Amino acid sequence: MTGQPTPRSLIVTFYGAYGRGSAGRPAGPVPIAALIRLLGAVGVDAPSVRSAVSRLKRRGLLVADRTDAGAAGYALSEDARQLLDDGDRRIYGHPDTGDGAREAAGGWLLAVFSVPEQERHKRHLLRSRLARLGFGTAAPGVWIAPDHLYDETRHTLARLELSPYVDLFRGAHADFEPTEQAVRRWWDLEQLAKLHRGFLDAQEPVLERWAGRAIPDPEDAYRDYVLALDSWRFLPYADPGLPPALLPRDWPGVRAAEVFTTLHDRLYDAGFAYVREALTAMRA
Repeated sequence: MTGQPTPRSLIVTFYGAYGRGSAGRPAGPVPIAALIRLLGAVGVDAPSVRSAVSRLKRRGLLVADRTDAGAAGYALSEDARQLLDDGDRRIYGHPDTGDGAREAAGGWLLAVFSVPEQERHKRHLLRSRLARLGFGTAAPGVWIAPDHLYDETRHTLARLELSPYVDLFRGAHADFEPTEQAVRRWWDLEQLAKLHRGFLDAQEPVLERWAGRAIPDPEDAYRDYVLALDSWRFLPYADPGLPPALLPRDWPGVRAAEVFTTLHDRLYDAGFAYVREALTAMRA
């Protein structure tokens, strides 16, 4: 993602980080007054919050509900909760962080699709979804990704009722071009590196600022964490976790993942304290 964060994106980021409850228990609706305060802390004014909430409600991602105290609020829909749950492994467990970095021989996943002309709208949906999953383009109608994306790909295509148009294959790259060169055709590595460097330009100074602070201030921690997460959460989809042996030696994705992971470890819990305080104040 490039440019300034949007109110809609920040609301989704907030719910993904702090609006889903804990210990397997769904969170209740967030009062609209609390949502306005919590989004105000990251620079979104009240009219923009209300407008973005309305759009997310129309898209079926938020549902209107009442809190136990009877206040108007919004909760995640089941579809939105599933989307956020699916994203957790990508966002918080990116291969570059070291939780099982893939070797070059880890294998590849091919998606080969054919969509009838009368259903060409599904062709566009299929292409856009594969791109969002991090697939590269090997040839027209043939998309490729690291094999570790198989489960997520299968689940996503089935949920969107696109599986009848796709065949999935798993295997190795055999000939004729060296795989390292082929990867540069399948993905725009220069653009991916640019995205990682943009994240680092914005977030490394934040990390440096927190390095000398022993006890995070809850509101500051919340603001910096939500903004960092909103910037980061798109990157593990643009960059699908390609095998390190196939990437340039100075690949900035490694450092970007380290910076986000350190910010998460440093700021998340303190940010949660600020959220709890804001929700408690609205219920008092």
